Amino acid sequence: MTNKPRLWMTCPAFPEIIEQLSQHFEVDASQEEVSYSEAVLVEKLRARGDLQAVFTAGNARFNRAILQHAPALKIIAAMTVGYDNIDVRACTERGIAVTNTPDILNQTTADFAWALLLATARRVTEAEQFLRLGQWNKWQLRGFLGADVHGKTLGILGMGRIGQAIARRSMGFDMQVLYHNRTRISPEQEAAANNASYVSKQELLERSDHLILMLPYTEATRHCMGADEFAQMRPGAILINTARGGVVDDGALIAALKNGQIAGAGLDVFENEPHFNPEWLTLSNVVLTPHIASASEPTRRAMQQCAVNNLIRFFECGDVLNLVK
Repeated sequence: MTNKPRLWMTCPAFPEIIEQLSQHFEVDASQEEVSYSEAVLVEKLRARGDLQAVFTAGNARFNRAILQHAPALKIIAAMTVGYDNIDVRACTERGIAVTNTPDILNQTTADFAWALLLATARRVTEAEQFLRLGQWNKWQLRGFLGADVHGKTLGILGMGRIGQAIARRSMGFDMQVLYHNRTRISPEQEAAANNASYVSKQELLERSDHLILMLPYTEATRHCMGADEFAQMRPGAILINTARGGVVDDGALIAALKNGQIAGAGLDVFENEPHFNPEWLTLSNVVLTPHIASASEPTRRAMQQCAVNNLIRFFECGDVLNLVK
């Protein structure tokens, strides 16, 4: 027997992370990449009745009903910024702390938003497939004509830390930056974000050549980009979503891309991922990636270390560094 609290890791971790946690916890770790159904998650929790801590990514949903099967649970440490897979209110009512990893992935995610924007605007993946299929046999004047990024108007919906990091990168492209947010950021922050201008959502949609979504998923933001919003965008506009699946109505976006309402989209997140709409695979004017915006090795290691720090501090000091309320 051990006096260490019992910890279940629902997602894989780097070996040194497991080793560090093992010094403080009785660790139940799995290195399998698994997305847990509700039935399987209930089964796993019932088998771990004395479970006190969970280390998780987005591969397990902890809602009110699920939490009933973990009576001893005291903390859920997410190695992610987003926590829409965790019912924070239900956890708070039960005295379960929830933590996340803010700030760590800001720069890496901002980099990736730009990678998607450039790849989509310049039709990089479409052109690469053309080359790989052996179809390139001559230079063509109109071959894969894309959109310029430099000198254009960049719109950002959701101007938090990552949105501001994205805006700062636009300085090298000589872009005008517009943004819409729940609250206007400070004049100092606007100046640092390439002199970004706060506008209404409607004006943002109407004026942006390239629109990047970087807002959290909540009931208020669900489908905040739908058929009405796509109808307000410029016909040649490009949409980039590195925020969360569900912020965009995927069916409406597919229709807008098919009928030419907007020119293209670069998407790292989807509704119901990883079981995304198969119609995406039929479109040539989209760049699709499997939720990898934070996937640089240094950043993923730092995200896991942040979750570890929260877990250890909770049981040693009674508080945490990154409490979600």
